[in-house]
Amino acid sequence: MKNLSPHIIIEGKKQYQLGELKVNEIIYDFSKILTYLNSKGKLLFGEKFNIIEEDREIIFKLCNYFIKDEANCKRFNLDTNKGILLSGPVGCGKTSLMKLMRYIVPHIKPYKMIPARNIVFGFNHIGYKTIEDYGNTNYFCFDDLGVEPTGRHFGKDCNVMGEIILSRYDLFLENGIKTHATTNLNAQELEERYGNRVRSRMRELFNLIAFDSAVEDKRK
Repeated sequence: MKNLSPHIIIEGKKQYQLGELKVNEIIYDFSKILTYLNSKGKLLFGEKFNIIEEDREIIFKLCNYFIKDEANCKRFNLDTNKGILLSGPVGCGKTSLMKLMRYIVPHIKPYKMIPARNIVFGFNHIGYKTIEDYGNTNYFCFDDLGVEPTGRHFGKDCNVMGEIILSRYDLFLENGIKTHATTNLNAQELEERYGNRVRSRMRELFNLIAFDSAVEDKRK
């Protein structure tokens, strides 16, 4: 059933209005989105969750991408046809933000968050069917891309996530299927991990949004 009020989100007994619905367009209010994300974050991750001032620029870019604000996406050089590669140091909050972003657009098909290491563990157990399973038309966000171990099945090594990225690239070209990911690695490290061919595909597959390398570890 079509959601007639996608700009209004109900969590328990609380209602959050993220903007105004005008004709067939939602005029979003970033301050209201932040209020909702902060509340939803506490529900998902506990009362210690807080959106801090230093992260507002990153969150603003992510929000504009997901709500498809064309003017701001153009300003930030974001292509809404591509996926997001969110990079930054350990503990900066990448995974939490990508888990949260799904909720501000309830009218859009959500992506599944899958740790890259879990995919490799699956490959080690059942083999190449794992790569086929992630080369389908579902939407995924691969978490912690680049730090997963090398796959090994029946004595043969395989760069599992590299192969999956190549499959996802083909899906993107053929059907416009998006892929998202988070990573602790920079561009050079990703190329060393996956090779030039995969890195080249990643440039076409993803918009890069990056935290400052000096951002604090929020887990401490």
